[in-house]
Amino acid sequence: MVEGVFQGTEMPDAGWWEALWPDPAAVLRECELNAGTFAVDLCAGDGWFTLPMACIARQVVAIDIDDKLLNSARRRLADAGLTNCAFTVTDAYDLAKVVTAPADFLFLANVFHGVPDQTRLSRLVAQVLAPGGKFAVVNWHQRPREETIVLGAPRGPRTELRMTPASVRRAVEPSGLALLRVAELPPYHYGAIFQKARD
Repeated sequence: MVEGVFQGTEMPDAGWWEALWPDPAAVLRECELNAGTFAVDLCAGDGWFTLPMACIARQVVAIDIDDKLLNSARRRLADAGLTNCAFTVTDAYDLAKVVTAPADFLFLANVFHGVPDQTRLSRLVAQVLAPGGKFAVVNWHQRPREETIVLGAPRGPRTELRMTPASVRRAVEPSGLALLRVAELPPYHYGAIFQKARD
């Protein structure tokens, strides 16, 4: 375990991530990532979402605290011939230090439940978003872990860590970001999509 990794957010074993998310580009589109934008993949892990993000967005910054995972992401994009992504090894709370241009879209998948200070992180997200920019939080539904089966076994964070969309909203909206909608992401997830006010 890398020091500083948020609780219950370790990368899964090889294979079931792909089984759970066979079409990561569709998840990104449902979360309102648009072509030609500047996007941030926060807590990007091994780049499962970073690759399709780089295929859609004009420019991407992938951030993770775990250099080994981020190296996997680098290889994934290099193998695909994509060069529009910068990779930064840092703590998520240092987001504003590494994203210096206003971002149009910030994506955070399967991590928010483990963030110790969710409102603090949301304020940092709001700080780096452009006016009208979107923050997509992908979370496991608040269902018992034994009910979220992938490849024949229970998967995901412990039941007590899981959050409802309403609890995500309560954590994020003090940052000034407003909930646009909640997208269903079958079989076990939802995407809570927030937006920064336009000037």
